[in-house]
Amino acid sequence: MIVVFGSINIDLVTRTERIPGPGETVLGGDYQLVPGGKGANQALAARRAGAKSALVGAYGRDEFADAALALLRADGVDLTACRAVDARTGTAFIAVDPDGENAIVLASGANAMAQASQLEKLPLGPGDLLLLQREVPIGEVEAAAAYAKSRGAKVAFNAAPAGTVSRALIASLDYLVVNEHEARLVGAALGLDGDPEGIMLDLAERRKIASVVTLGAAGAVGFCAGKAYRSLPPAVKVVDTTGAGDAFVGAFAAALDCGRDFGAALARGLAAGSLACTIAGAQPSFPRAEAIEFLAATVQAA
Repeated sequence: MIVVFGSINIDLVTRTERIPGPGETVLGGDYQLVPGGKGANQALAARRAGAKSALVGAYGRDEFADAALALLRADGVDLTACRAVDARTGTAFIAVDPDGENAIVLASGANAMAQASQLEKLPLGPGDLLLLQREVPIGEVEAAAAYAKSRGAKVAFNAAPAGTVSRALIASLDYLVVNEHEARLVGAALGLDGDPEGIMLDLAERRKIASVVTLGAAGAVGFCAGKAYRSLPPAVKVVDTTGAGDAFVGAFAAALDCGRDFGAALARGLAAGSLACTIAGAQPSFPRAEAIEFLAATVQAA
């Protein structure tokens, strides 16, 4: 089973002519309320990709809570370790331009009250994978990783949004997924210079952390057990890139959980991320296992 400790949000999404700059107002059209949050997104993406998944996080006692949890409930994500708190449900304000690129402002709200101790409500142990991100307090993320390791579970970390990462957290990881900017921040925490691929290679070789750096339209590069994997994403018509990274991580984790090898998991992550770009919004765009398997067969080595 995949257990995700992370954020629960509602996304307010509007399409604009361009992403506004500092001090600029850009008019948008209508807007949508879409469930989101990296934790919730990755739990749902993993579930749709064929894995059993559970989400551990916090949401508010407000009008956004039911909408934020709706698709998770509909797809059978285990929410027994989530809790309602006296704060507003986390909210993201998202502008999407005609090319599908986005800019996001995130109000943490209830996510700031998520606690690693909530994991104790689940039977986490050997054979399970704990999946983490950076949208809940980083101290709680570190505590969650330590707890999972003490229970014999594997730990995967998507170091997003970009920010400081501690040596203690890195030391607890089995898997790491980053983009190029996030890779450099992880490298800085360890005193490593160089390009993102070199940093990930060092993590894989010296610290035995199976590592992936995503490269946008250039695909992804991974390093695991002394082998390098380079893959290109399938060609798709991009509508909205919101949630594509979470679709990648969720499907990648699901493939590992289902016993796929690292290269096959990378291909399924790229397929899911590409498919997510073809539909507007985050969670509504996450593909199901059959579509992922079909497109994964077209993923080519770089």
